Amino acid sequence: MKPLLQHLVEITGHRDHARLEISVISALHQLGGVKEIRALEVVSIGEETHIRPKAWIQDGKLHSIEESQHADLPRLPLAAYPALVKCIEQRLSTLETQGEAGETELWLPVWLHEKVVACLEIRNDKALSQDMLNVIHGIFHVYRNYQSLLDYSERDALTGLFNRKTFDAEFARPGHASGAAEADPTDVPQHWLAVVDIDHFKQVNDRFGHLYGDEVLILMANLLRSSFRAQDRIFRFGGEEFVILLRSATLETARQIFNRFRASVEAHAFPQVGRVTVSLGFVSTQRGTAVEILGHADQALYYAKEHGRNQVCHYDELITSGQLATPTVAVDDVELF
Repeated sequence: MKPLLQHLVEITGHRDHARLEISVISALHQLGGVKEIRALEVVSIGEETHIRPKAWIQDGKLHSIEESQHADLPRLPLAAYPALVKCIEQRLSTLETQGEAGETELWLPVWLHEKVVACLEIRNDKALSQDMLNVIHGIFHVYRNYQSLLDYSERDALTGLFNRKTFDAEFARPGHASGAAEADPTDVPQHWLAVVDIDHFKQVNDRFGHLYGDEVLILMANLLRSSFRAQDRIFRFGGEEFVILLRSATLETARQIFNRFRASVEAHAFPQVGRVTVSLGFVSTQRGTAVEILGHADQALYYAKEHGRNQVCHYDELITSGQLATPTVAVDDVELF
């Protein structure tokens, strides 16, 4: 009983999904009797649903999509997981099947707002005992309930993207802003922060109404999800503004990724509204405080909007070329936001 309680304390002690999923599969594995466990991410992009492992234990070793060697793990269509298809179609809370090699497979989908948002997949060489099943279901229910609480506090209600509060917590972690004063080589992978704004969004609301405006925001969130990797983070700051934390990319790669997203928005047919474009400003997170970095990305964004829109601007290049003035703030100055 004591180890089980310790696992439950660990599961409910986290404040983000990645650590929560790693904790729950570790707890199930350490209890014994389970060979392989995967926590699956279920993402709906438009009319299509895609699946990708977020954390898993295989041959006794823990893996996570957050690790660089797994960063490009592709999403697979829902049809590649027939057991999960059956769970969704029949609205099942659990399903036990037999794999091709005769092993037991246990599927535990996480339902939220009438949709499956995640799933635990458990494999074992032999059938799980009833006592073990009871323990697994108990831990799963704690995981499911706690995940719904995290979703409620971490995510924007309309788009399902992370909210501003989550951005503040994410950006406060080590590794985003180093405080170094010197410029980094452009060919070295680093982290980038981008601010995205939908061009002329007020006109969309004024002309078509807020319901179509909301649909544009939801579709924009889907395009953002499909354009970036699992280790990147996407946030809605409110209104038509989004923020992206792009991890481990060179300057040229970051520029290509952001421009590819901009082009995908321009090419997308938004129902009733038609053509929509975005402007984007980005900056490295290696220098300055969180407020300074966000402010620099904002400056690059507004330069893009004031000089034609539908473009991507890099803050440091604007400074170097003289298109933006180098900020000069005295030691005793206070800047209010």
